[in-house]
Amino acid sequence: MDNGQESQHTGNHKADIPKPTEKISSPQRLTACLVSSALFGCLGSSFLYGYSLSVVNAPARYIKAFYNETWIQRYGKPAGPEVLTLLWSVTVSIFAIGGLVGALGASFLMKILGRKGALLLNTSLALMAAVLLALGERAGSFEMLILGRFVIGVDSGIGLSALPMYLGEISPRQIRGFIGQFNSVFMCFGVFTGQVLGLPEILGQESRWNYLLGFVALPALLQLCALPFLPESPRFLLMERRDEARARAAFQAFLGKEDVSAELEEVHAEGRAQTTMRAASVGQLLRCRAVRWQVVTVVVTMACYQLCGLNAIWYYTNGILREAGFAENTIPYITLTTGGVETLAAICSGLVIERIGRRPLLIFGFSSMAASFSLLTIFLNLQARVPWMAYLSFGCILAVIASFCSGPGGIPFILTGELFEQSYRSAAFMIAGTVNWLSNFSVGLLFPFIQEALQTYCFLVFTVFCLLGAGYLYFILPETKNKTFLEISQSFSKINRVDCSSPETEIALSVKPGAKDTMGIRKSEAVEMESSF
Repeated sequence: MDNGQESQHTGNHKADIPKPTEKISSPQRLTACLVSSALFGCLGSSFLYGYSLSVVNAPARYIKAFYNETWIQRYGKPAGPEVLTLLWSVTVSIFAIGGLVGALGASFLMKILGRKGALLLNTSLALMAAVLLALGERAGSFEMLILGRFVIGVDSGIGLSALPMYLGEISPRQIRGFIGQFNSVFMCFGVFTGQVLGLPEILGQESRWNYLLGFVALPALLQLCALPFLPESPRFLLMERRDEARARAAFQAFLGKEDVSAELEEVHAEGRAQTTMRAASVGQLLRCRAVRWQVVTVVVTMACYQLCGLNAIWYYTNGILREAGFAENTIPYITLTTGGVETLAAICSGLVIERIGRRPLLIFGFSSMAASFSLLTIFLNLQARVPWMAYLSFGCILAVIASFCSGPGGIPFILTGELFEQSYRSAAFMIAGTVNWLSNFSVGLLFPFIQEALQTYCFLVFTVFCLLGAGYLYFILPETKNKTFLEISQSFSKINRVDCSSPETEIALSVKPGAKDTMGIRKSEAVEMESSF
């Protein structure tokens, strides 16, 4: 791969027309090592998260029947409706509590074990959860099912922090968004897989639902078999472990080339420009003025990720299909279109993210969701008088899902890794994960009350959150496409009202690695760093 294109560093915004002696950067090619790391990393993390979200829907009535039978065996009488409702609510909601616990502990694990090490340790949690979920019925213990849901929640909390950071640090900047969207694609694919396996003809039967829950062991085992043979994040090895030999080998494997001196020099330059070389705590991150608006941006995007109302959509889908006249036994197959549209939209987003950019996709996604929610509210109120309106309502549901997965469904995780330098990144993911899981839990807790009070107008609440998110991102978020982590941090310096023009930072941003006498270079003579990262 040719080195990156040299361009003027001054305020000249004319089209970059290379001189005859300049090298034009070729597109970054995908390597087998990079793709394998993304695939197997996602398979045991984001895939399990998506699968765990959808898998409990199909066997819900069988699980409740098991709870009741177990209660009769223990206490000699059936469990009351309140007890069954409580047990089922705990089974569903404890997943988010486990996710919060995992997100809070992910930063410590990544600091001690590294990004890949945290993902490997996470595999043991997935296998433990699989055993609890698969054997709970045979043991006659609903407590095992509840504990299994908690453990898989912890697994998801760690995975949704460690995986995006790992993908962001192993990816060249030219395709960092594309590789980062693997996270979203596998979330959606996990949801779709849970829907497919939950069909009555497969595992959605009374005699097979324990296998449906225990299926999480298979992707975890695949990750456990492959990930140990793939490299650790080279940025982690170089900046936090000071192991240049392993970092060099990791860069060579991920980039598929021998000469990685430019990449090593860029990471060294970023380290020299940082205010601290040690991993910052959450308290230090919150007190640091230089990253104040990055933190606010991550909090806003992660909150909107959960508060945009996608989870509420699943509540209405079956009811709308019933009112449209579909037979009850055909509804599970029709709802497969939601998972299919979700996966397809995420794939399309990954294919265009490096052309369009993160910012436009996020703004478009939230704006389209707001428009679709508004139309859905109108159609839901009309379908009692106009039966065919139910078809339009279902179309709006598909539009909401597609809009979500086009940007808001995965880009917030990419941004969390891009907006911060190495020393702040672990703490940033802890904050992002905490906001994510608290918002998830809040929606699950409050939506039934919102729906009961507002009925079909409940979607207007989510419309407001989508519009607020789109407005904030339009005015605050800079584009991060094809920029180094240091350049992205620099783009926030004005709004943070800090001066980041130290000599080290100027050199890191403008000087080509290997150039001699860098301290004497004038800005007008500076060129961009020729590095894949």
